[in-house]
Order: sequence, then C-alpha cells, then structure tokens
Amino acid sequence: MNFFRGVMGGQPAGPQPTGAETIHKLCDRVASSTLLEDRRDAVRALKSLSKKYRLEVGTQAMDHLVHILQTDRSDSEILGYALDTLYNIICNDEEEEQDENAQKQEEDLGVLFTDKFLGDSENVTLLLTLLEEFDFHVRWPGVKLLTALLKNQCNQVQGVILVSPMGVSRLMDLLADSREVIRNDGLLLLQQLTKGNAAIQKIVAFENAFERLLDIITEEGSSDGGIVVEDCLLLLVNLLKNNSSNQNFFKEGSYIQRMKPWFEVGDDNSGWSAQKVTNLHLMLQLVRVMVSPVNSPGATSSCQKSMYQCGLLQQLCTILMATGVPADILTETINTVSEVIRGSQINQDYFASVKAPSNPPRPAIVVLLMSMVNERQPFVLRCAVLYCFQCFLYKNQKGQGEIVATLLPSTIDANSISAGQLLCGGLFSADSLSNWCAAVALAHALQDNLTQKEQLLRVQLATSLGKPPVSLLQQCTNILSQVHHTDRQGSKVQTRVGLLMLLCTWISNCPIAVTHFLHNQENVPFLTGQISENLGEDERLVQGLCALLLGICIYYNDNSLENYTKEKLKQLIEKRIGKENFVEKLGFVTKHELYSRAAQKPQPVFPSPEQMLFDHEFTKLVKELEGVITKAVHKTSEEEKKEEEVKKTLEQHDSIVIQYKDLIRDQVTGLTLSIRLKRVPCKDSQGLSSSQGEGAHVNGLHSEELSQLREEVEELRRQHTLQHTQLSDKDSLINTLVCVWGGESHIRKMSLGYPSLRVQAQCAEISQLHAEAMPFLVSCPTSLSPRSLLPLQEECRGLREGHAGLEQQLASAQSTVAIEQTEKTKLQQEVQESKKEQDDLLMLLADQDQKILNLKQRLRDLGETIDEDEDELDARDQFGEDDDDDDDEDEDNND
Repeated sequence: MNFFRGVMGGQPAGPQPTGAETIHKLCDRVASSTLLEDRRDAVRALKSLSKKYRLEVGTQAMDHLVHILQTDRSDSEILGYALDTLYNIICNDEEEEQDENAQKQEEDLGVLFTDKFLGDSENVTLLLTLLEEFDFHVRWPGVKLLTALLKNQCNQVQGVILVSPMGVSRLMDLLADSREVIRNDGLLLLQQLTKGNAAIQKIVAFENAFERLLDIITEEGSSDGGIVVEDCLLLLVNLLKNNSSNQNFFKEGSYIQRMKPWFEVGDDNSGWSAQKVTNLHLMLQLVRVMVSPVNSPGATSSCQKSMYQCGLLQQLCTILMATGVPADILTETINTVSEVIRGSQINQDYFASVKAPSNPPRPAIVVLLMSMVNERQPFVLRCAVLYCFQCFLYKNQKGQGEIVATLLPSTIDANSISAGQLLCGGLFSADSLSNWCAAVALAHALQDNLTQKEQLLRVQLATSLGKPPVSLLQQCTNILSQVHHTDRQGSKVQTRVGLLMLLCTWISNCPIAVTHFLHNQENVPFLTGQISENLGEDERLVQGLCALLLGICIYYNDNSLENYTKEKLKQLIEKRIGKENFVEKLGFVTKHELYSRAAQKPQPVFPSPEQMLFDHEFTKLVKELEGVITKAVHKTSEEEKKEEEVKKTLEQHDSIVIQYKDLIRDQVTGLTLSIRLKRVPCKDSQGLSSSQGEGAHVNGLHSEELSQLREEVEELRRQHTLQHTQLSDKDSLINTLVCVWGGESHIRKMSLGYPSLRVQAQCAEISQLHAEAMPFLVSCPTSLSPRSLLPLQEECRGLREGHAGLEQQLASAQSTVAIEQTEKTKLQQEVQESKKEQDDLLMLLADQDQKILNLKQRLRDLGETIDEDEDELDARDQFGEDDDDDDDEDEDNND
C-alpha cells in the first residue's frame, strides 16, 4: 500500500484506502489535473491496477481514458498508457489457469466493457485514427485493443470499420510495418476482422493482401517457417473460404502457381516438427478451399485445370507416394488430391497414370486400395482412401470402365494385384469396415453407368474347389443371407448395409440386372422375410434397405420373368407384408439419424467406425426413388394398364411431332429453292435481240442453270409426294387418337413427370425449327410473304395447345366423374382441332402445288419443254384430292 500512498501523496499513518477508493482518486486526478505530467502519472497508475482491479478500473476510468485519447494526442506516452489500460480491462486473459466459473466471469466482464466502449461508435473511428501513429508505444497497444474488441463483439466492430473511410486500408498498412511484432499482431487483427464478413474479405483481398501474405510466407520459410506462416495461412483461408469473388481473384492473379513450392518435400521426411505439420495442414486446406465441392462447378473446374497445368497436382501425388511422411499429413494429402481430381477428366486421367515407387511399380490406385481394405490401417486414412477412389470415379465413365474391367475374365492378370481383386477381397473379408468400404467403392464404379452395371453381371467367382462359379451378384446376396442368419448380436449391420447399398445401386435403372436378381428363387422370399419381421431398433435400417431393394425390383421390372412381374410382386407385398407396412419400413432409411449427416457433403467423415453406414451418393439415390417406389406399390393393375396406354398414346404423339418437324424442314427447303429462283438474274428484252453468238443462252440463262432448275423441280415433286404420304399417316394416327381418347375417360397420371418433360422438349424443338425458318421468311419476295406460312404457324400453335391439354389431362388423375367427363370433352375438342390442322395442311399442300405450277410456267417462259403427262398427273392428283374431300363430305352427310 506504500505505492498508493506515494501516488496519492497521503500520510503513512491512518486507515488504508481500498482499491476502489484509490482508483476513484486517480480518476479525479486524470479529470482535473492541468499538468500533462500529473495526468500521465495517474494513467500509468491506473494501468498498473487494471489487471488486479479490472472491474473497478473499467467501471470508473473508461470514460476518462477515452477522453485522454481524444485530447492528449500530442503525447505518445500517455496515449500508450491509456491504450494499455483499456486493453487490460477489455481483453480476456486466456493464459492464466482458472476454473470454469472464474473464466466465465472474466469473459462476461470483457463483453460488458466492450459494449460500453462501443456505445459510441466514434471510439472505434478514434482508434483507427491512432493506428496511423508510427510510434511503437501507440500503434502496438492500439492493434491489440482493436483485436480484443473484435474477439468480443466481432459483428459490431466490423460494421463500424466497414463504413469508416479508409478503415480497412489503415489496417492493411500494418502488414508493411518493419517491426515484426506489429506486423505479426496485425495478422491476428486481420484474422478476426475477416471472419464471416464477405464484404471486408473482398476489400482486404483487393488491398493486395494475397501478394503480401504470400511474400511473408516465402520470407518466413514456407512450410518450414514458424507461427507467422501459420497466421498468414489462417488469414488466407478466411479470405478464400466460401468467397467465390476472392477465389476467382486468387486464380486470375496466378497465385495458385505460387503454392506449388510449398509442397516440395525431400527424400528424408523424418523428424518433422509440430509447426511444419501444422503449416502443411493449412496449406493443404487452402488447396481444398479452392476446389471444394461446395464451390460453383465452373470455378472448381477452372482451379483444377490450373493446378494440373502448373504442376501442383503432380507435386501432391509425389507426397502421396513418398516415404516417411507423417500419417496425418498423408491422410490430408489424400483428401486434397481427391478434390483436385473430382469431376475433372484430365486430372483423373493423370491420377490413373501415377505409379508407386515399388518393385514392380504399381498404380497409385491399387496401393491406396490396399490400405483401404487393411484393417490395421488408421480409420481416418481408410476413409480418405475411399473418398479418393470415389472422387476418381465421379463423372468418370472411362475410369469406371477400367475398374470394372479388372474384374472381367478376359482382363484378369494372375501375376498382379488389380483394383477389382482388392475390392472383391474387401467385399468378402471378415472385417465389417472393409466390407462396407469395398461395397461403396464398387457402387461408385457403377454410379449412373448402365454399361458397367451390365458388364459386372458377367463377373464369376470361384467360391470353393469342385463347385461351379457363381456370379458376383449372386455371391453378394448369398453373403447377405448368411450374415443375417449368423449375426445374432447385430455386429455385422455395417456389412449388410454396405451390401444392400451396392445391390440397390447396381440394379437401379437396369432392368437386366433386376431380372438377374429375381432369377434366383431365394432372393425375393429373403427380402419379404426381412421386411415383415418385427425387429429391434438396430435392424430398422436393414429392413428399410431391403424394402428399397424390393421396390427397385418392382419399379425397374420389365416383366420378363413370369413369376416375378410387377403385378405379382405387388400382390406378394400386399399378402406377406401389407402395403402400408411396406411404405413405413421404406421410410426407415431417410429417418435414420445418420442419413442426413451423410447427405450433407461428399466426403465420408465419421466420428467412429460404427457410425459409417451411409454413403453420400446413395442418399441421392434414396431421395430419388423413395417417392416413385411408394407410388408404384400403391398403383393398381388397372392403373398400370392405363399408364401403358398413355405411354403408347404419347409415343404416337411423338410420331406426329416428328412429322410436323419434317414438314417444317420441307417447307424451309422449298422456301430456300424459291428464293434462289427469284434471285436468278434475267436479261431484259434487249438481250433477246442481241447477236447470234448468244444463241446458247435463253433469256440470259445458261443450259447448266436450266438443268439445275429441272433438278429443283423434281425435288419439289418428290417432296410433294412425300407430304401426301405424311398426310395419310396423320389421318391414321388421328383416328387412333380418337379411339383412345374418346373411348377412355380415365387417363391416369404417369409417374416421374415423364409426359411433361417430353412435351416441353417437343415444344422446344418445334420453336427451334420455327426460328430456323424465320430468316427465309424475312428474305422472301412479296409473292412468298410470311402470310403464306400462317397455316403452318397455326399448326404449331395448335400442337402446343394439344400438348398443354395433354399435360392438364395427365395432372387431373383420380378426380371425380364430373371432372373426368370435362377432360373427355376437352380431348374431343382437341381432336376437332387436329382435324382443322389437317385441313390447314391440305391448304399448305395446295399452295405447294401452285408453286410447282408457277415454276413450270417459268420454265415454259424460258423456252423449256415440259412433259404434258406430268401436268396431267399433277392435275389428276389435285382433282383426286378434291374428289376425296367430296367423298368424305358425302359420307359425313350420310352418317
């Protein structure tokens, strides 16, 4: 207490003042002293008390300290004391060992005093102004104070700095400070400033942050550097993660190329320091930020291309195959390579060519798969290898074919280990985790690839000596059944889930695989038995997957097996399980607690091996199929038949659309020829009386040009004949549609939106053709004005109306009888419209005939002889059409 007496000038004798009293007197001195030295001494004393009496100093002195910052700008020493005092009362000291309650109280005090300081936003602006002071005793405590404010109330401080003129620029100047302690603390400040604020991240990036940070990393020794490198990398991650603008700026600035030297490792990789491991982790994380699956596909693809071109991918693969690399760095490198090659064909092709430095050299894929199916390897490493394999096959049909080919009899090499052999070995090993990983890996080799699903059906396995080989598909179902009978304690749930996911992926959208699966008489009884049992919570997921597999057998069934048609399978479900019970069991899959976690991102990340149940791509398949399987199971045989009728109707509808398309193309061709005829130069009457040397010309036309005109006339005649044929076909189709639509008032809605999608596609095609015809219409002379195509436009419009009507009819399934009757009436109206369209077509053809007659007349005018038989034939065709029309009218009258 002698110190207090010395500060206050009190007497040694008498009662001692409390800390709060001493602080009160110091605050009075700060407020009332006219001499700068007295104020400076008082502030220095407050600083010395601010840690022990944090609450008292913060409560009584904060306003006085802020006033000092505003008024005593000329004295750097008192400014430094004031800033240090404010820092001590606002910052939460994390170094002292405290119990949980004490730490919570400290944090609450920090937030309390931060809110008090931020009560006036001008205080932050004042602090930013003070950072312009070069004096170390002002700038350094100012940096620390602003960092503490950001830690306690990040959003509020970010908002003030964002609207402050040159606020971010002032903070960026800290990176250029020659004093390392200020530069390094400036890095920590910018880390806090850029957290979760895209606007500030962009400003910092455009203040040349990438260049400065990469320079510091290089100066500090890259991966061999100290904690400063770590701080730079953390700031880079803040600037780039989930910020597409900054990622594009980073790529366009050629900064990806500057990352390559970070990953140059020597032959001796023993004895890595903890700091080097941390730095490499962050460097790999930075690469992954640029190619993350959550980024836009275009941006990711562009970065992947740059990483291949600059050699960064090759450098990562070198680390992948190097010896002595720490396990956690190896794991993260595998994850990084995975995302650099994911969906990039050129990168995937390069990765397929990488060889491990073994004797003999083996493909890197094979070496990695050996680790995945080895139960002695760390769990996180096995997950990383699985992710790498999935990314290698993602949108890579070539790679999928290469993997499946290693299982086919014609390509198996007995002297080497292949990817297919490793996957089969893992699929049927005693280790559940190997079973699951191999099943998921093999499923990715079949993902969205019908060809490889069918190819894999050829794979035969020798189970034991003296027994015939069995197919891989059958062996999977055999293992599934065996595990069910032997796994009384639920320890093999992971194996069963993996096999079921593989089977579902394999046979989905592949009717041939469904037939192969159903061909084994034991498979369906096994599935129905599994689904119908009343089992515990642990077995619910297996039941749901069995229901999904059986549902796929119904939905993608081509009815080629008499005993297992769609209808018979549905009858079996109703008899053995019950439709409602089946749908309930099917719902167990998406309701599982681990389903939503797997659906969030492609990388398989699991807290423990036991929770490794769902694959990301499989969750997409479940989401796609659950609804349609439910509808398929509830659909009656009558609805199935009517759906087939609607499908046939749509197919017929497709053929009509094709005819319209052909007709439009023909009309465009005819217009082109007519335009060419109009553009042929003709000489005037003076040319006819010219010298005899021009006898080889007729009205200025060479004989070659006349021959060309003849050919064009013949082409028009052939088109004319073709259009007559098309009209006849259309008559037949319209009659068929009348029979189908008029006689059936219960047209059911088709599943999966198939009609709607097809109709939309057809409309788009017709619109495109119409657009192609427009330039010719614009360039036509008056005799071929757009008015001559009005009937064609009406036809297209009528077709669109027909499509819209069909969509409405399909959408009104299962409605009341009155609504269905309305549908019928609407369909009949459409038939009448189709008849009207036919009449329009006949008018079009008549117009075409007239064009041909005009062309012939033109040829006669040119002196060319026209075969009269042809004229009679054309006239007979024309009159024949008229007679047919008259006959039709007579028949209508008789009716």
